[in-house]
Amino acid sequence: MLQNTGKLRGCTLFITGASRGIGKAIALKAARDGANIVIAAKTAEPHPKLPGTIYSAAKEVEEAGGQALACVVDIRDEQQVGDAVQKAIERFGGIDILVNNASAISLTGTLETPLKRVDLMLGVNLRGTYLTSKLVLPHLLKSRSPHILNLSPPLNLNPIWFKNHTAYTMAKYGMSMCVLGMAEEFRGQVAVNALWPKTAIQTAAMEMLGGEGVSKQCRTVDIMADAAYAVLSRGTDFTGNFLVDEDVLRQQGVQDFEQYAVQPGHPLLPDFFLDDAPETLVEKMEQHGATPAFRPPTSSAAPLSGGPIENTFDAIKAVINEDVIKTTQGIYQFDLSGENAGVWFLDLKSGSGGAGPGQPPVKADVVMTMDSADFTKMFAGQLKPTMAFMGGKLRIKGDMALALKLEKLMGRMNKAKL
Repeated sequence: MLQNTGKLRGCTLFITGASRGIGKAIALKAARDGANIVIAAKTAEPHPKLPGTIYSAAKEVEEAGGQALACVVDIRDEQQVGDAVQKAIERFGGIDILVNNASAISLTGTLETPLKRVDLMLGVNLRGTYLTSKLVLPHLLKSRSPHILNLSPPLNLNPIWFKNHTAYTMAKYGMSMCVLGMAEEFRGQVAVNALWPKTAIQTAAMEMLGGEGVSKQCRTVDIMADAAYAVLSRGTDFTGNFLVDEDVLRQQGVQDFEQYAVQPGHPLLPDFFLDDAPETLVEKMEQHGATPAFRPPTSSAAPLSGGPIENTFDAIKAVINEDVIKTTQGIYQFDLSGENAGVWFLDLKSGSGGAGPGQPPVKADVVMTMDSADFTKMFAGQLKPTMAFMGGKLRIKGDMALALKLEKLMGRMNKAKL
């Protein structure tokens, strides 16, 4: 696993939801450097279904080599958050890092989600993250290496991630929008990033959602702790990134990811919001003995229609890799007209990349406008982009150099006969 370097020695981390799971794993990783950890979570008494309390987590932090301050905090309560921040300042003299980990989940449709549950998710995920960040930021601005790390996904606007659990997606994306906004607002002062797992992580909450059979399809919390440690060890100029744990660790030179598997060699379950549709996740869970609690309704069980544009983007996704992203560094938007009209995007710039329907998660570097039939021909190698442009079939707005780089991707697709 990623070795500790001592870079967090003496730093004070304020971690929400740190009594168990990923939050506690990040706390223990930092504690091995000799960091101070504020465990801000609700569980003061043992939960009948979930292991750990703020006090048992604090004990583990101290046994790992750090100092701990256990605070009973419901991050929806401004007074409780404020009191915990003040206690942290009094105990440790400041706060250097905020990890917004606390989250609530309900993978249910609009008609099946009680308003009380909607309020809980928006209150914890969105409002709680915003509130905690707001109250901690004045102290981060006094730190020499201030960071905010939100455990939230890249902003993938593919409707598939909304249609089965709109409330949860809105709440979770609220955390990501905090990253988008605060990274720019405090650029040069505080590093603000998001981190998300590539595969499902073995936590008590995950087992409650998917049953015991889901664990063998998961990685342990250690992969998220190692990735978070790598991000928090960087300078404040590393900001505004939506990161995936495996990508972060590959950049750190980690090659053996079997060490993080609950059951080495077993197929892994991709996490939400990345590429696989919810229906695919359900199928994978059931194949290996899990009982998903978030089965999509029958009416929406079919994936998006497999038309020519969808098929082309499936082929594009198949050739996206680290090398393509590293050498391209561009985000493209395709405004298509004709029989299969629509807006599509191709992200060859951030994280592990992405492609799909809708606007890109951030402003496109290149916008291409053309007929959908010509688009299909272009990526199939039947129409040269330069010829399409010269012939008026393709209009390009933005970075022309990046537009030309797309030809290399098309060449890879044709070589692979996709």
